[in-house]
Amino acid sequence: MARTVGEVMTTGVVEVNPDDTLVEVARLMRDNGVGAVVVTDGGKLLGIVTDRDIVVRAVAEGLDPQRETVDTVFSGQDLITVTPDTTMDDAIELMRRNAVRRLPVVDDNGRSVGIVSIGDLAIEGEGEAALADISAAPPNE
Repeated sequence: MARTVGEVMTTGVVEVNPDDTLVEVARLMRDNGVGAVVVTDGGKLLGIVTDRDIVVRAVAEGLDPQRETVDTVFSGQDLITVTPDTTMDDAIELMRRNAVRRLPVVDDNGRSVGIVSIGDLAIEGEGEAALADISAAPPNE
């Protein structure tokens, strides 16, 4: 039987609001030892913001992270998500096809229940070649 995302995903994901400042989000990332947080509004998943988003889309562009908010840098449009029942192979294929390194995991109502990363999948020894392809792909801007 195929292993599922629900078996390897990280639960208890840090959630932020679109109007939180980037410095607040960066501190949450630091304090929780994570490189990505999900953006929600009333529990509904809107997107994801990564440490790289903050650096590349804000700091490198000269935006003030004390003033700028998550809604200026997060990835939400065309957000790719999976459910806990998604097979690990399907998740790997989605990551490869879309050159993403993390996928938010949602329930049937679109609420965030976790996140799965290439690291989660690599630790499980699934699809090493596909994960290498994802890691080598140019990052989304």
